[in-house]
This record gives sequence, structure tokens and C-alpha cells, in this order.
Amino acid sequence: MALMITDECINCDVCEPECPNHAIYQGLHIYEINPELCTECIGHFDVPQCQEVCPVDCIPINPQFIESKEALLFKYHQLQKDKVS
Repeated sequence: MALMITDECINCDVCEPECPNHAIYQGLHIYEINPELCTECIGHFDVPQCQEVCPVDCIPINPQFIESKEALLFKYHQLQKDKVS
């Protein structure tokens, strides 16, 4: 599963620096999450850090990118391997 940022986003800038995978970026109107980089913080933290700091609770699971915990952990390992290369 990847997370997504909804239109309720107020562009407060607190989520972007919290993402350990750099999956969050400023979109045209609101922040967005790259689902190929989002692991819901699996491998880094117990809970998604962007959800923890979001003051308006606008970061739900993206229904278009449903992944198991195992798939997210695999993605985490792949991203870490790419960092080292």
C-alpha cells in the first residue's frame, strides 16, 4: 500500500521532510506521494511519519496501490539497495 495526500492538504510543509524515502514532493497545488517510493515507513518506523505529523489528517491509504506488508518491506530493501549503488 502506498499513501496519498488528499485535497484537504493545506501545504503546511511538515510531511515532506519526515519521509525517509523522499516519496513526498510538492505537486502543482498540494503535496503528492510517489507510490513507487512510499513504503508507509516500513523498514524505517512503526507508523507512517507523514500521517503522524499531518495536522489535517489528509494522508490515507491510496486504494490504487494496495500492497502487503511483505511487498512494502521488499520495496524498502530495494530502495536501500539503490541508495548504496
